[in-house]
Amino acid sequence: MLSVSNLEVVYNDVVLVLRGISLTVPPGKIVALLGANGAGKTTTMRAVTGLLDVHEGDITKGQITFYDEDITRKGPSHIVKRGISQVMEGRRIFAEMSVDENLKAGAFVNTNRKHVDEAFTRVMTLFPLLADRRKSVAGYMSGGEQQMLAIGRALMQDPKLLILDEPSLGLAPKLVQTIRDIVVEINQQGTAVLLIEQNANMALSIAHHGYVMETGKMVMDGSPQKLLKDADVQEFYLGLHSEGEKKNFRDVKHYKRRKRWLS
Repeated sequence: MLSVSNLEVVYNDVVLVLRGISLTVPPGKIVALLGANGAGKTTTMRAVTGLLDVHEGDITKGQITFYDEDITRKGPSHIVKRGISQVMEGRRIFAEMSVDENLKAGAFVNTNRKHVDEAFTRVMTLFPLLADRRKSVAGYMSGGEQQMLAIGRALMQDPKLLILDEPSLGLAPKLVQTIRDIVVEINQQGTAVLLIEQNANMALSIAHHGYVMETGKMVMDGSPQKLLKDADVQEFYLGLHSEGEKKNFRDVKHYKRRKRWLS
C-alpha cells in the first residue's frame, strides 16, 4: 500500500532530518513507528502527507508511493483524495466549531454523499460519546474527547490509510486503552494504520510490524514480538533494565545508545 524508499528530508536547505529511511505499510495492517522526541517520526508523516512545504522542508532524495503511484512531493489535497488521512500530534481540532461542524470539515474532499453518510454513521458508532455531544463546542471538550473527534474527523474522508501521530500523548492510562481499542476496531473494519508513537507498549500491543527510529534513521524493524524482546527497546522505550544497569534514561549517553543500535 504505502512504500517509503531511501527518503532524505532537509529543513531550510540546511538541516538533514531524515537520513535515507525506508518503511512499508501493507493493506489492512497496523504498522508502528517508534522513536523518542526528535527522532524524525513527525517529519516522516509530513513527507507522506505533503505538508513539508509548510514547515520549510524538502525531500532531497528517495521516493514515496501509494498503491504504486508516486506521491513524492504531491500536494496535501491530492494525497487526501488518494485515500490517506492523518491525525496530527496535539489533535488540531477546530476549537470554535461544534463536533458536527468538525466532522463536516473532515468530509470536505469526500464528494460522494452516500459515502459521507456512511462515514458519519461509522464515526457515531465508533464514538458514542461524540454522538451525545454533536452540538458541543469542540474547544470545551476534554483531551480524550478531542482526540476521538480528531480521529473521527479523519475518518470522514473514508481513508484507505490512517496516520496517527502520538494519539496517546497527554492522555490518562484509561483513555490510552480506549484509543488503543478504537484503533484496533478501525483496522478490523479494513483501514490500514500507520501508528507513530513513543508509547511502545501500546503501539506494539496492536501492531503487525514495527520500526524504530533514532536521529533520522531506521535502526531496527521487525515483528512486535521481536522488538519487545530486544534489550535496547526494553530499556529505552519500556523502562526495563537488567540488574545493576543505570535506571535513568537521561543518564544513558546518546553516542552509547547509537553504538548499541547499530551493532
